[in-house]
Amino acid sequence: MQADLQNIVEPLLKWYQKNKRELPWRKDKDSYHVWISEIMLQQTRIEAVKSYYHRFMKELPTVKSLANIDEEELLKLWEGLGYYSRARNLKKAATVVMQQYDGKMPTTYQDLIKMPGIGEYTAGAIASICFNEKVTAVDGNVLRVISRVVGSTKDVLLPETKKEIEKDLKEIMPEQSGDFNEALMELGELVCLPNGGPECEKCPLQKNCVAYEKNLTQEIPVRIKKVKRKQEEKTVFLLMTESYKIAIEKRMEKGLLSGMYQLPNGKGYYKEEEMKELLTNWNLKVKQISFLTEAKHVFTHIDWYMKCYLVMVEQENSRFLWVSQEELKEKYPLPTAFQKCMKIGK
Repeated sequence: MQADLQNIVEPLLKWYQKNKRELPWRKDKDSYHVWISEIMLQQTRIEAVKSYYHRFMKELPTVKSLANIDEEELLKLWEGLGYYSRARNLKKAATVVMQQYDGKMPTTYQDLIKMPGIGEYTAGAIASICFNEKVTAVDGNVLRVISRVVGSTKDVLLPETKKEIEKDLKEIMPEQSGDFNEALMELGELVCLPNGGPECEKCPLQKNCVAYEKNLTQEIPVRIKKVKRKQEEKTVFLLMTESYKIAIEKRMEKGLLSGMYQLPNGKGYYKEEEMKELLTNWNLKVKQISFLTEAKHVFTHIDWYMKCYLVMVEQENSRFLWVSQEELKEKYPLPTAFQKCMKIGK
């Protein structure tokens, strides 16, 4: 495999220099900038990340500012990106940098991977892009590109497949390790596409690609699906007073969306009488209940199916935190799942 892969290095680097996108975190090779961008880009597409990245850097331009920010403010800043443990780990890692590395990001793969929230891929990306260490950074894009190039039918979801590709890439890693890793990722993002199929006519590796030669680009990479995802039904309540104050509550400190705020809700779909009974148990005097919308939200291992209701109430009570729509927008981190039920005032 190595002999075949060696032939991809030169054409790939030439293609990257000509075709790489201008991205805000590529303007310099500052390790803080690359770190934040790589964490944001996990599970999120580049175009969606740009605005979050700019906002984040405006508010938290340094590792020190990240280490010192209040967690709730950080979660608000992260709102909409999801996977909120990523944001918490950023703060934990920044604290480690301040305490153990004198405020400067670690410069080696071995030190980076010890940091909270930094795994093999992110450590490899930072170490190669910022410090030119000859280490791999293998994500889904890279797995797809290399599997097609070598014509591999091994399941890319298996850790051993990833390990094998990392080993083979390390053996051909050029001095320009950061550019090489980014080139592979960029090719997967722009040309060697999933689902609808790659744009092989634009690919610099077409002559080296077994999948193209054997017309297997639709079959490769091989992904053997795991067990069926869990599904959960919910009834979500947008409780509102006549002065347009909205009820929210803080979720538990452990588990899904831990420590975030939520709209009051219950498991399962409630009938009208069940809703009235629940609202009475919450010590609320209800004026009107109106159906708002149905919404679905996809997490890593579970899907939520929500029916959302607007409930007008006579007055606030002590069970919930009552906030204005402006306060909710500016101060309290509300996960995207619950924002899908916020149809009022938009």
